[in-house]
Amino acid sequence: MEHVRWARDLAGRLLAEPLPTRWAHVQGVGHTAENIAQVVGDDAELLICAAWLHDIGYAPDLNKVGFHPLDGARYLRDVEHADERLIRLVANHSCALIEARNRDLDGDLAQEFPSPEDFVLDALTFCDMTTSPTGARVNLDERLSEAFGRYGDGHLVTRSLTEARPLLEASLQRVGEALHR
Repeated sequence: MEHVRWARDLAGRLLAEPLPTRWAHVQGVGHTAENIAQVVGDDAELLICAAWLHDIGYAPDLNKVGFHPLDGARYLRDVEHADERLIRLVANHSCALIEARNRDLDGDLAQEFPSPEDFVLDALTFCDMTTSPTGARVNLDERLSEAFGRYGDGHLVTRSLTEARPLLEASLQRVGEALHR
């Protein structure tokens, strides 16, 4: 688990001081990943690293295009020279392609970072979508309700999450079933 320390420390350096609430969320997502990592078998370390790094694109120094999955993935690729699967997980977490399409960035995202479309991505989505902005465990309805309240009706993020909801529900269901086996 040597890479987990690197991922956690990198996320902390980028987020803890400038964005303490975002850092609280990331810590919750990271801890959830640590708690469910067994569900992805040999990819446990990959899941945990992706959980710690999934929101680094919000860091002020990394924010280039204003879409955190893309900004974070580009940083991991161009600066950190991270593992390709890890980068693709960060780029595509929580149905990012839907929001990317609504931002006219889907071509960039899909071309640079094709979705892994695997169970590790489901598990990362599970960790993100069951963690509140303060790092507390929540269910999907609570998580989406909070986001809708934060962004408001008609906002691009609200529209994207509404469109993504069936896919998010399916990811959470697959992970939930695997956890109860």
